Amino acid sequence: MLITFNELRRIKDSLPSGSMQRIADELGINADEVRNYFGGRHFEGGGGSIAGVHFQPGPDGGIVNFEDTRIYECALRLLKECQPAEAAE
Repeated sequence: MLITFNELRRIKDSLPSGSMQRIADELGINADEVRNYFGGRHFEGGGGSIAGVHFQPGPDGGIVNFEDTRIYECALRLLKECQPAEAAE
């Protein structure tokens, strides 16, 4: 799956507080891995690998290629859950 880096950051910035840990808990991974998926660089403390995510320079912040979209799909689901009921209709 391909997405621009700026779009990925817009998704991350739209997530409610605590979402990185919530996604990590749901998927059984380290929260730093989730942060790095969204462009962070948290490698201390034994977590933070970002295998399967490739960042390439280019317009609109560059291109991000995901081999595994589980974190992305969780983030979109969390965004949908946070929408007011009126906006969802």
